Amino acid sequence: MDYSHRKVSKVIKLTNENNEPLKNEKVHIALKKHEFLFGCGAFDTMPYMMAKDPALAGRLPSGIFENKDLIEKAEDGMKKWLDLFNYGTLPFYWGNYEREEGKTDEELLLSAAKFLQSKGVTVKGHPLCWHTVCAPWLMDYDNATIMKKQLDRIEREINAFKGVIDMWDVINEVVIMPIFDKYDNAITRICKEKGRVGLIKEVFDKAYSCNPNATFLINDFNTSISYEILIDGCLSAGVPISAIGIQSHQHQGYWGKEKVEEVLERFSHFGLPIHFTENTFVSGDLIPEYIEDLNDWQVPEWPSTPEGEERQAENLKEMYSLLFAHPLVKAITTWDFKDGAWLGAPSGFLRKDGSTKPVYDTLYNLVKKEWSTDETLTTDENGFVKIDAFKGDYVIEALGKSVNASFLTDGEEKITI
Repeated sequence: MDYSHRKVSKVIKLTNENNEPLKNEKVHIALKKHEFLFGCGAFDTMPYMMAKDPALAGRLPSGIFENKDLIEKAEDGMKKWLDLFNYGTLPFYWGNYEREEGKTDEELLLSAAKFLQSKGVTVKGHPLCWHTVCAPWLMDYDNATIMKKQLDRIEREINAFKGVIDMWDVINEVVIMPIFDKYDNAITRICKEKGRVGLIKEVFDKAYSCNPNATFLINDFNTSISYEILIDGCLSAGVPISAIGIQSHQHQGYWGKEKVEEVLERFSHFGLPIHFTENTFVSGDLIPEYIEDLNDWQVPEWPSTPEGEERQAENLKEMYSLLFAHPLVKAITTWDFKDGAWLGAPSGFLRKDGSTKPVYDTLYNLVKKEWSTDETLTTDENGFVKIDAFKGDYVIEALGKSVNASFLTDGEEKITI
């Protein structure tokens, strides 16, 4: 596959502090962080932060962090997460984030986001508006008040996390939102009243007014023409969509190369960046095709199997390769890091006991080896070296010293060691 658009050609002139060229010197150039966002759900960061600071664990059973085994597993899992990913999604489901009106989990989520940021991870908040896991106390209000509280909520979260989280799924699963009938909820009510595009425009306009430099996504599991029509209507209405979010939960089996390419072709005509926001491959039995809503599949146990683990790794390798080769795709997020997280599915990179599955090694080899740059070169008589490198942040080492640099565009660059 062609990954040339993921790389830059750099001519680097290395000089010392006296502006003299480093002649015939060994120089080590290594990628430390991809420009491309290789992501995963980062929900486990929250219990990890609680283990570090039990004061954050107000809603958990007392004494839970006296268990050293649990703490060690949390630390081991976090290390494995950080060794692989540069992008993480944190949960802002309104019904969980603010169980009681006016009392939020801001302190816990902010500590988790700041920790990830300190490790060089780009963080996204998910989502600001959604009909599922909606705050039940909103049902006490009329539609006009619900809308006001929704906009106030967007302003509160974006401002509180600005500079730490500057990427948000603004609204989630709008194609189904006004016709969602599994239970009554406040957001479906206001979507019915305002219409899909009307609601989307209000929440996006509010988000944009709070942080014009942030990245704001619309996100949906529906990849049919209905989602295309909705996006087209939003753009015609002037909705400031930064990127198109596409969910790809594949509990019923891998989409396959043909569908991946077909979805990419259809959503590319908007010319917007595309993020695959929620990707899932299971390493056990697949959900039967007759199940329409994945949430309806409830089984007492859903084990990972050796055959399923090999299939999961093969599926990920092909799909990630297709997505990485497409110039409009800017991010891929696998939803579950550990088995059993959503729907109890064996959909993670780690088994329930914390051991890595083949899919972990497969993605690690792609991101850290096949799609990475780590070279030792020798400067010429004028201090120049040339390198074709994957876009991202680098560490350049020479003469026992190091300097950081970002390689994002072709061209010549002078770097002082």
